[in-house]
Amino acid sequence: MKEVKAIIFDLGGVLINLAPNKTRDAFIELGIPHFEELFTVFKATPLFDDLETGRVQPAEFIEKIQNESQAPISEDQIITAWNAMLLDFRLESLEFIRSLSEKYPVFLYSNTNRIHYEAFEAYYRSLNPDRHFNDLFKKAYYSHEIGYRKPEIEGYQHILNDQELVAGNTLFVDDNAGNIEGAKLAGLLTHHLGATEKIEHVLKDLLK
Repeated sequence: MKEVKAIIFDLGGVLINLAPNKTRDAFIELGIPHFEELFTVFKATPLFDDLETGRVQPAEFIEKIQNESQAPISEDQIITAWNAMLLDFRLESLEFIRSLSEKYPVFLYSNTNRIHYEAFEAYYRSLNPDRHFNDLFKKAYYSHEIGYRKPEIEGYQHILNDQELVAGNTLFVDDNAGNIEGAKLAGLLTHHLGATEKIEHVLKDLLK
């Protein structure tokens, strides 16, 4: 691998554990037994992409979910169900990020939405009352804020341009193969994090 001068990390499946089936089960309990079918339909329409790129605001997303429910459900119930997929932070990985940031500019690039962002930020602050999650990074980039989502090449290029980084010296780490391919097309160095891998183990060898 070429010399690494900066590192960009994904969030879900890399720094925080996810369980999408918990969100599915939570919505089924709320009276949306066809949630998997609905999710597939919404994936085929712009709704989820628009939520993750900030073109649809949480209120509109929540209203569309309410319209699909077979029973009245509140905004809070939907938010709780939507966030059920967010599990615990990988604390050793976060500590590794802190140590890496002493040697490299470290960034985050996550496909997420305002509802999830507010949830994991609140969870992080419950563990670290005097800190914000974004403080771990030189800068954190979220799809709902920058208007691009992985694996769109424009998202990677936005970060490279914004930070004046050289793609060939910037390492991108993600657990999603499609996102890795997008990063490669943008010229980034990459590591596809396996299901059992943790960054604190893998990168020690990669960065030697």
